[in-house]
Amino acid sequence: LGTHVQTGIVAAASVAAYDCNRIRRHEFTRPDKEDDRVRQIEALSAQTGPVLLAYPDAPDADRLIAAATAAEPIADVHADGVRHTLWLIGDDTAIAALGAAFDAMPSLYIADGHHRSAAASRVAARRGPNGLSGSAAAFLAVIFPAHAMRIMDYNRVVRDLNGLSTAELLARIGERFAVTPAASRVEPERAGVFGMYLAGRWYRLEILPALVPAADPVRRLDVSLLSDQLLEPLLGIGDLRRDQRIDFVGGIRGLAELERRVDSGEMAVAFALRATQMGDLMAVADSGAVMPPKSTWFEPKLADGLVSHILD
Repeated sequence: LGTHVQTGIVAAASVAAYDCNRIRRHEFTRPDKEDDRVRQIEALSAQTGPVLLAYPDAPDADRLIAAATAAEPIADVHADGVRHTLWLIGDDTAIAALGAAFDAMPSLYIADGHHRSAAASRVAARRGPNGLSGSAAAFLAVIFPAHAMRIMDYNRVVRDLNGLSTAELLARIGERFAVTPAASRVEPERAGVFGMYLAGRWYRLEILPALVPAADPVRRLDVSLLSDQLLEPLLGIGDLRRDQRIDFVGGIRGLAELERRVDSGEMAVAFALRATQMGDLMAVADSGAVMPPKSTWFEPKLADGLVSHILD
């Protein structure tokens, strides 16, 4: 996508490894969305949508995957502005070496596809002993090195100021953040810095250091700091999943989309966040915790149906 390139491996990942948390998650799932995915898998007797996984630093795996791209690709297609190129690894020795490299890893991490992996686990369990030994014992995954993956910012827009005037909101924010008017759009350059677009003007917000719980892998995230220190106490938004006063804008749309939503009168204020880092995601997953809703926006998106995992 654009100039960004990442190379990984398409594989059948172990449901058992998912169930025992060796393939680690960082989000809650919704039962209704899981149900939809279970119905789709069972209707097709196949998994057509891959789970996006990340693996920690593993130079041996990187080299083996890179070596496969020296051959001619078996497919090269464009979908939704993304170029997908596929190579086949058909050599048993290379396959065994890749298996050994992944077996040596302490864990893999779900980047995107929590409902797909959860549904695959449910399908395997429904099939009883056969589900744990046949093709349903695995789920379709595309696995990339964590260092190559790109997370984009996931920004927030809020419909009203919770009864506050612009001046009152700025004063209240100033109790928790250093507030600096900006001459242009604010793209947060590091953790703890936010952009705010309010009443036709950008502001740079930097949270006071004493308010950052550095030892907590979830509460120190920028998405958590914004919620805990501004959205909930000042704007009255305590439930990001259900509150209709807030919406989320993927960073691929750019900061101009935040301006448009506010300038149109649809929203009253917008917040630009620094993208969550892969290291933060992995730390949350390793702790057994979950991230707040809408914490990560991964690009490029994987194409459904390009590769499928056929069940027995």
